[in-house]
Amino acid sequence: MEILLKNGNKFEIDEGVSCFKAAQEISDSLARNAVAAKVNGELCDLSQALKEGDMLEIVTLKDKEGMEVYRHTCAHVLAQAIKNVYPTCNLAIGPVIENGFYYDIDFNTPITQEDFAKIESEMNTIIKAKTPIERFELPREEAIKLMTKYKEKYKVELINDLPEDSVISFYKQGSFTDLCRGPHLPHTGKIKAFKLVSIAGAYWRGNEKNKMLTRIYGVAFAKKEEMDAYFKMLEEAKKRDHIKLGKELKLFALLNEGKGFPFFLPNGMVLKNTLVDFWRELHSKEDYVEIQTPIILTRNLWENSGHWDHYKDNMYTTKIDGEDCAVKPMNCPGGMLVYKLTPHSYKDLPLRVAEMGLVHRHEKSGQLHGLFRVRCFTQDDAHIFMLPEQITDEIKGVVRLTDKIYKQFGFKYKVELSTRPENSMGSEEDWNTATEALRAALEEMNIDYEVNEGDGAFYGPKIDFHLEDSIGRTWQCGTIQLDFQMPQRFELEYVGEDGQKHRPIMIHRAIFGSIERFIGILIEHFAGKFPVWLAPMQVKILPITDRTLEYAEKVAKALKDKGIRCEIDKRNEKIGYKIREARMEKVPYVLVLGDKEAEEGTVNVNKRGVEEKETQLLADFVKRVCKENKEKVIF
Repeated sequence: MEILLKNGNKFEIDEGVSCFKAAQEISDSLARNAVAAKVNGELCDLSQALKEGDMLEIVTLKDKEGMEVYRHTCAHVLAQAIKNVYPTCNLAIGPVIENGFYYDIDFNTPITQEDFAKIESEMNTIIKAKTPIERFELPREEAIKLMTKYKEKYKVELINDLPEDSVISFYKQGSFTDLCRGPHLPHTGKIKAFKLVSIAGAYWRGNEKNKMLTRIYGVAFAKKEEMDAYFKMLEEAKKRDHIKLGKELKLFALLNEGKGFPFFLPNGMVLKNTLVDFWRELHSKEDYVEIQTPIILTRNLWENSGHWDHYKDNMYTTKIDGEDCAVKPMNCPGGMLVYKLTPHSYKDLPLRVAEMGLVHRHEKSGQLHGLFRVRCFTQDDAHIFMLPEQITDEIKGVVRLTDKIYKQFGFKYKVELSTRPENSMGSEEDWNTATEALRAALEEMNIDYEVNEGDGAFYGPKIDFHLEDSIGRTWQCGTIQLDFQMPQRFELEYVGEDGQKHRPIMIHRAIFGSIERFIGILIEHFAGKFPVWLAPMQVKILPITDRTLEYAEKVAKALKDKGIRCEIDKRNEKIGYKIREARMEKVPYVLVLGDKEAEEGTVNVNKRGVEEKETQLLADFVKRVCKENKEKVIF
């Protein structure tokens, strides 16, 4: 029979052969590396039989889906090992997560991380046995009987809650059987590198009314070297922890009196304002206008925008003069009202309207984390109102601006196109038009992107930017969302060239996303060692004795006159101590001033991260630091 390969080639194989056999006939190396397959776009086991006309794609550990299959099998190996070591426990669920997996388990006797060694030992025994993993399916009643026989009450509950037409599948590896839709590795021996890392409590099905289970987390990688690199990255991440550095560098404070509401300190405000000034400068050059809309607006506005139905649980509400109101979680509805204040012609468009808007979102206390997850933050929003024929050019303009900003901080990034989710607003035609406009802009700019099916906003598809920091972690920050819905809901209009009224198309976009979160990312990206233009304190001046205080004042004035942030350390301390403290503060430049420097009009320059000291004329150093500040040099 004939099947179709991913590259479009047709391939002849015997009827009914498995995906694995097909891989062997294509290439021995492909079969060795195979972990799963895609048949007609659906991920499946290598054991699945093929039929005439099927489209086959072999999945390896180089593929995202391949690593998910690999890690899912690790979760099953963990479950089998735990059942071997603790036979009376009950298994719940064991999904894949980023870089690893977890399994929720109901233990009769509590365990701790000290028990991980014996669990890992049992897992290694299972892996070394290269136990085949086999799929089978059962009717609902037989499936319930099987899990009842094994005394797996959580599995029985899961089966009972499956839709009537569900395929109920199990995976067997040796004497162990687990309820699972799969797919899985062909045998346990393909697992090469894993480690159990932590333990936590988790309510069954995430409901606090249910029993608290024990969640065991693990990580898994294709090679031991990759796992070693991952743990090395984690160690480096600990050193860069923005909460720790934020406290040490006096940037911000997290107080019990305002959980989830960060307090920015003087140093942090310098950093924040520098970012905002940079943002304003670039947006002014790109012909954006800036507005500010109120923090609290009436309920009927949020109902009209759709946020009340889709986002109410994350909104803070209040009453004013007896009328229901909400603190804004997003800036866009206020932007719609501003647009409507003035009649618009097609000649006015595109209209690029930016807002540094403070928004509030109710996050659960357990989800709060430093500046990364807060309850109020400043969103660098912008809304672009445009004609249909301007869509592609405007998207390209936002992409170019985003690229310019990210490269200024030394970030690489990946792009993701997210499509229509369930429970979204609007017609299929509008969604298709919007999605294709985003896709066309990316392709015309030759930008590589991945498609994230079903993860768009409720009002439109979007492009997301995932930054890669200096130690390889990724962060989703920027977004471009194309919206046909909100202009309709708010009845936005412009007068066209034909003299008739038309609806504008709208882009929602943010580049920093949340300035607070972006600052947290920058702290960790630079490990607190900000480049000159971002550093709260750019130059520290250290007079060796009181005799050079007058000269230190002259140096400080020369720098401040040029807009450079500097400070004199006038304390009666030894110079070595002052230098060490300045290094702890991660100041880019430390100037040591003695009698010789005062006499010759020079400065002894200690550059952060550079062992060698150098002596420069004061005027030359001022030019140097001003140039680095103006050009936003990163070192």
